[in-house]
Amino acid sequence: MAYTEMKHLSIPEWNEGDRPREKLLARGASQLTHAELLAILLGSGSSKQSALELAKIILAEAGNDLSALAKLPPTYLTKIKGVGDAKAITIASALELGRRREEGQEAKKIQTVRSSHDVYQLFRPILMDLMHEEFWVLLLNRANRVMSKVMISKGGLAGTVADPKMIFHHALLNQASAMILVHNHPSGNLQPSQADRDITKKLRNAGDFLDLPVLDHLIVTEAGFFSFADEGII
Repeated sequence: MAYTEMKHLSIPEWNEGDRPREKLLARGASQLTHAELLAILLGSGSSKQSALELAKIILAEAGNDLSALAKLPPTYLTKIKGVGDAKAITIASALELGRRREEGQEAKKIQTVRSSHDVYQLFRPILMDLMHEEFWVLLLNRANRVMSKVMISKGGLAGTVADPKMIFHHALLNQASAMILVHNHPSGNLQPSQADRDITKKLRNAGDFLDLPVLDHLIVTEAGFFSFADEGII
């Protein structure tokens, strides 16, 4: 018995109701799967696979996890057959827009810091997808209203350098009344290292001397946070 080769159908050859773009227009973006939305971003597939099939392959590379996909650099995505620079950059840009949207929404909601959870909500969108450590400082006025969020340094997977002179330079320049230290652990480990404890103590002592108190130090991961103040160690 002879078998005929199955013809590959490109998206324009599908039934109109099954095409991602038409489906979005007819039903709304919320009704599309991750793969369908990604296929729209890709725009096209290749001679051997549709954009939707390519989207499913890309998602599989990230374990079908959008947070994991956001961590993949464009250079990694281009290693997937059918993904060139343009497609990889489009994906990275779309995910970054989503992150910035979340960051902006949290910033609008939280104008005054009342708890460590407020600080976490402000910084989670900034730090959650990073594969390297970053050290930030949150500057507050006397009413604990947010004045500014300043990135002090970025490093590798295992750590970054927090220069006290740079931190207090920004605080004094902005005439802040208090500050909160924030950095991420890409590993997901919420326990502070000895270096974390040492820099916290050093900055707290310097802040006390300058009458510019360090109110807290948060370690941030996707799953949660560690607060030095909540744990009574600042």
